[in-house]
Amino acid sequence: MQAKCYTNKTMGRPDIQAFAGALDMHRAKKGVFITTSGFSKDALEYVGLIEKRIVLVDGKQLTELMLTHNLGVSTKQVFEVKALDSDYFIED
Repeated sequence: MQAKCYTNKTMGRPDIQAFAGALDMHRAKKGVFITTSGFSKDALEYVGLIEKRIVLVDGKQLTELMLTHNLGVSTKQVFEVKALDSDYFIED
C-alpha cells in the first residue's frame, strides 16, 4: 500500500510504475495506491494493462470512503427533519 498527500499533483504512470516495481521487490501481486489528488489518464490505462492488481483510490473516493465509514470525520451540525402527521387532520 502506498499513500500520497498532494493537492496539486496528479499521480502519473511513472508513479504507478514505481509502485508496481516496489510490489515486485516484495513479491506482492496486489497493491493499493491512495492519493488525495487524482490519477492521470495514462496511470489509469497502465493499471488495466499490467498483470498485477493495483487498486487506485483518488481524493474523491477517499473522501467518500471516509464519510461512509465515519473515519476521520466529526459531526458539525445535525438537522431535524419534520413531516406532516396525516393522522392529525383526520376527524373522529
